[in-house]
Amino acid sequence: MGRIRTALRLAVAVAVLIGASIAAHAQDNWPSRPIRIIVPYPAGGIVDIVARAVTEQVGRDLKATIVVEARPGGNSNIGTAAVARSDPDGYTWLVTGPAALVNPGLYKDAGWDAMKDLKCVGLAVWNQSVGLVHPSMPVKTIGEFVALARQKPGEFNFGNPGTGSSIDLSAQKLFQAANIKLTNVGYKGQPQALIDLMTNLMHFEIVSLELALPHIKAGSVKPLAVFTDKRVADLPDVPTIAEAGFGEAAYVPWYGIYVPATTPEPLARKINDAINKALQNPDVQRQLSVANIPGKPMSLPDLAALMKNDYEKLTTVVKTAGMALQ
Repeated sequence: MGRIRTALRLAVAVAVLIGASIAAHAQDNWPSRPIRIIVPYPAGGIVDIVARAVTEQVGRDLKATIVVEARPGGNSNIGTAAVARSDPDGYTWLVTGPAALVNPGLYKDAGWDAMKDLKCVGLAVWNQSVGLVHPSMPVKTIGEFVALARQKPGEFNFGNPGTGSSIDLSAQKLFQAANIKLTNVGYKGQPQALIDLMTNLMHFEIVSLELALPHIKAGSVKPLAVFTDKRVADLPDVPTIAEAGFGEAAYVPWYGIYVPATTPEPLARKINDAINKALQNPDVQRQLSVANIPGKPMSLPDLAALMKNDYEKLTTVVKTAGMALQ
């Protein structure tokens, strides 16, 4: 019996060594097959555009095939959960925004735990946005709008493009900081909400800068403040939300690139290096600058710290705003 046990232990040890050797070899040869990029939103949207701009350059640099797959549904839950549960072999990535961090607190069956199941390996872009009202609104600044909203609690509408979206979170931070209450009107994305603002059906919206700029220049909407760290070149006279007196609402959402949390560290570093190199490519920078959403190379420790910090801040916003679990 003792010999049998010894033989079994030896067999297990050998199997473990062989498995480790195979895994190490696979990492050394990475990438040896196509890399699949999951975008948990419809094709053609801003996340899809960002994903292609960055990851297609990664493919060119690595001489690897990149397959971008739009997998919308469940407010991004379906695609995100698929990546969280995928093999940690470096061949399945996720490109998404703050929903990856907040949805587990919004949905009882989101399918993943942000801090346990996902690892951020790249910062694709910062998503710049701007607070807008209809030109007929008798205010010139965000402070004047807040004062008016306080006088008429619940009488003004906010066009919300999605619960838990970066726009929704920015708005909730502003409403909490300013102590105002607006009536939430849900939309399936920003474009229709913006149309309703231009036709004066909505009273206030926060819209991605690249989507809002043409309408601002045409005079169809009025900008009150930009949700950025500094003023933007296209709107030099529009103050940042912090300059407008609401620094607590100065949240700039970002789109990250994620892999399963158990992805080996050496492989995660390879992916991080590839993404950072792509973000410094002039063509990628040009594509992202056109959309006013510049990317930023960051190390894995810095990305982990950013992810943790935003997770803590955003989950607090969700709880304070009373966003119900769905």
